[in-house]
Amino acid sequence: MTDADDSPQHDRLGGLFDSLPTPASQLPERSAQPAPGSRRALRAARENGDSQHPTRDETTAAAPAVARDGDGNQLDDLFAPERHHSVPPKKRGRGCLIGLIIVLVLLGGIAVGGAWVYNTYQTKIDDLMGWGEPKDYEAGQATGEALVTIKKGDTGSPVSTALFKAGVTKTDRVFYDYLVDENSATTFYPGVYKLQKKMTAAAALKALEDPASRMENTVRIPEGSTVESALPLIADGVGLALEDLSRAVSTPSNYGVQAEKLEGWLFPAVYTFDPGSTAEDVIARMVQRTKESLTKAGVPDAEAQRVLTIASIVEREGRTPDFTKISRVIQNRLDDGMMLQMDSTAQYGYGELHAGKASTSEEAQHNANAWNTYVIEGLPATPIANPGDAAIDAAMHPADGPWLYFVTVNMATGETQFSTTYEEHQQGITKMRAWCKANPGSGC
Repeated sequence: MTDADDSPQHDRLGGLFDSLPTPASQLPERSAQPAPGSRRALRAARENGDSQHPTRDETTAAAPAVARDGDGNQLDDLFAPERHHSVPPKKRGRGCLIGLIIVLVLLGGIAVGGAWVYNTYQTKIDDLMGWGEPKDYEAGQATGEALVTIKKGDTGSPVSTALFKAGVTKTDRVFYDYLVDENSATTFYPGVYKLQKKMTAAAALKALEDPASRMENTVRIPEGSTVESALPLIADGVGLALEDLSRAVSTPSNYGVQAEKLEGWLFPAVYTFDPGSTAEDVIARMVQRTKESLTKAGVPDAEAQRVLTIASIVEREGRTPDFTKISRVIQNRLDDGMMLQMDSTAQYGYGELHAGKASTSEEAQHNANAWNTYVIEGLPATPIANPGDAAIDAAMHPADGPWLYFVTVNMATGETQFSTTYEEHQQGITKMRAWCKANPGSGC
């Protein structure tokens, strides 16, 4: 076999290539000026802002023929679409969405804030806007009987509160507001008045101004009162000298009571005395009524003072539906050797029981006296108030339960939380403080 270079075929192919023209040594130079109507010309016109340069429409007729594909479309249309189509504006969908979200967030914040404000100040807002319930009862709703005690020196505000607590008026301030609106200068005389429940403020005022409504030689001792607060009521209602009453209570043994003083023994009730009754007659009757309540509850004579002491704390610390549970807390703490730490006992020992505050002051809580259960162990030296039937029965018959703590979390309704652990109790205190913060001036 021979090499290809020596074959006749090689000679023929070589001659063929020898006859080809010599290629150019370099590419032709690109024209410096773009062809009219070309893409370069249009781009240059846009960049230079040359208003005199012909537009595509003006150069169409003079432009050379353009290449087309098999379907008749211009090839430039495929590779340079910007030559024949306007560039679409920048899309704004994302920006609009972000703006909408911001608006919704702001509106949501306003709604949440508005809801919080309304829930916190609902009563005041409703009153301002006229949305709330009527503050006064309608005429014709009065029914039943209600006894209202007016103390010496009482003015419109405390009388208004007394009417509300007795169920006479619908709200605490409606009677006082009526006096202000009517510019009334009524003088209120101490005593016990017989009115009706669900009266209008106007009807209540008319009844208080009627001498027939005042019950002669009648006194009402409220639950939770003390000897100090009860004696002036007796003096006003029965017409006895305060000095005579103070002397009458100074010797408990005169009434068969073996105690340091008669605190807790003046039973809370409504009394009517015959004309000419002495201070000793009045006190003896009240002590006798307490003995009847102790007997009814099954309290042995030897346990009378102890039960009355527990009952007095129960009376001052909570509302009637919670009495048996409060009694259980006291008993559980005594059984476990815990200090009672009851605010009412500290307040009594410091002399601020009737200060109108639920919480104990710092001074009262740390004051060393025989009644302050934040300082002493066990029960206080004597009862701290006059308990009624329900409190005495609760002291003798506490509910079953493991509770060691309780706290009132709503001063308006008296809602009370009972807890077994200290951690649960702290949660209750947080609720109480939040309510007090949202309701300033409510007696916290």
